[in-house]
Amino acid sequence: MTDQVLQVLIIGGKGRIGSSVAQDIATHTQAEITVTGRSPEMGRGVSFDLGKKCHFLELDLANTDKLRNAIAQSDLVIHCAGPFHHRDTQVLEICIEQGVNYLDVSDHRSYTNKALILYKKAVDAGVTAIINTGIFPGISNSLVRQVIEQFDQPEKIHLSYLVSGSGGAGITVMRTTFLGLQHPFTAWINGNWEEIKPYTDRENINFPQPYGVSGVYWFDMPETITLPDSFPTVKTVITKFGSIPDFYNHLTWITAHIFPKWLMQRHYMIEFLSHVSHNMTSFTNMFTGIGVAVRAEVTGKKDGKTVVYSATLLHENTAVAAGIGTGSIAKLLLEGKLKHPGVLPVEAALPTNLFTQIMAERKIQIHSDWG
Repeated sequence: MTDQVLQVLIIGGKGRIGSSVAQDIATHTQAEITVTGRSPEMGRGVSFDLGKKCHFLELDLANTDKLRNAIAQSDLVIHCAGPFHHRDTQVLEICIEQGVNYLDVSDHRSYTNKALILYKKAVDAGVTAIINTGIFPGISNSLVRQVIEQFDQPEKIHLSYLVSGSGGAGITVMRTTFLGLQHPFTAWINGNWEEIKPYTDRENINFPQPYGVSGVYWFDMPETITLPDSFPTVKTVITKFGSIPDFYNHLTWITAHIFPKWLMQRHYMIEFLSHVSHNMTSFTNMFTGIGVAVRAEVTGKKDGKTVVYSATLLHENTAVAAGIGTGSIAKLLLEGKLKHPGVLPVEAALPTNLFTQIMAERKIQIHSDWG
């Protein structure tokens, strides 16, 4: 009797993040991978890039019958077709209907809220659906859980994300950044939901080398809403993002605060800014690199004292790091080492022992510090 080859379907698998996810799974598992794209041209070079166990499927998400058929033939579906700001939960719902495990790289609270509503349906179907995987959100959530577990009573979470240049990502990630500047958002501050303006309240954070002291600003992330629910004693959750070189932070601040709001809410403006930014970072990448730093700092009680503990993870390629975040969880699901029916954010689904194991497997170091 031969072992059945497991089938992984990656929707949007030809984008920078989707390709990184596919590469990680191709490297670390024996699964057969099908990546999708909206046109035949997107399928060129798939087998060359990822080997013979990777195939291409032309698929438009609007074609529900073809989507349902592709999901029904899969053991795991990974949704990488962003941006997720206005994406519906059709893929997740079909996975639950078909009894197929699900991951995504979603990165906006609007999608997170819609997905979490399906929790009971996933439980009833025995489907493990983990959302917001990737680097941030994703690995960032696991860093927080790892730090939280050092405390008797955690009280405050401060997450800082720093990306060099384009981060190795494509136009879609640029769109995500500018879409995140459009509206104020609510954050959990001192036990209350308070309205926050994006890209405000700059803080200079001391990251490990090669980054050093760098500026970060308020940015709307799914962790803002999932972490208070996952860790009820926490009264404050701060999520801040910054770029290298610092010049980009000032341009982003101008975009968020000087440009007319009505203009920033036009599709053509988002497209214009995304393409201009991508072209600029493609040039500066030569000098800055495309790495990422994620720092999780927690303040709380331990042995009756108020203490601070932080953990920081670095990677030289942001897109590859996102692929590792999702691909490593995919491997655990395919191997049957992770089973947690429901729709869950990473910190609620992935135990710290498995997180540290998969980071060690990929030789990713985590720098920890008390004080």
